[in-house]
Amino acid sequence: MPAAPSTDGPPAGVILAGGRSKRMGGTPKALAPLAARPLLQHVIDRVAPQVDELYLSVEKTSKALGAFGLRQVPDPEPDAGPLAGMLAAMQQMAAERHWLLLVPCDAPFLPSDLAMCLLDCAARSSLPGAVVSYRCELQPTFSIWHRSILQRLEQAVDRDGMAGFKQFLEVVETATLEWPRADPSPFFNINDRQSLVDAGRILDQHVRTR
Repeated sequence: MPAAPSTDGPPAGVILAGGRSKRMGGTPKALAPLAARPLLQHVIDRVAPQVDELYLSVEKTSKALGAFGLRQVPDPEPDAGPLAGMLAAMQQMAAERHWLLLVPCDAPFLPSDLAMCLLDCAARSSLPGAVVSYRCELQPTFSIWHRSILQRLEQAVDRDGMAGFKQFLEVVETATLEWPRADPSPFFNINDRQSLVDAGRILDQHVRTR
């Protein structure tokens, strides 16, 4: 695979919201209320200024998610996994976009400079992707990818049946961006009702200390 270009302008972005939110009691995670706003809106507010176009990867399109004003990119089939969502978004990217930023819909504290830092990491390594590592653990849903991987991604999803990132990271060389520790964690993600409550407390403390 050819090395990725060092500079290609602002990336596109996709918010991964295709999961079934089983531990949220049936409530779509993206719509869960956090500080009087949907969780997804917190993520949009943080990632939208970092990209030139923004997609929403969903299991299937819905009016509720359409209200956020993003182009919904549905999974090709149920339980397709995040790789399929990444593929669908990359296939929809405008021709002048060369990079795709991935973030999950359940990370309300994601860094405001995430795209810039990942782009810089990928450019310095001359590799077609960069993945965040936080506290020595890879966070592949916080990553950026060059469109030069599109054919390999299509093969992984359509031919090889890959669904998650673990296998894909074994066949595509990427750079690793070691993110410094912070409190709260910028990669805090909401997986259940308790973590939603915890996120609300973090936001409340932030407001009171400003």
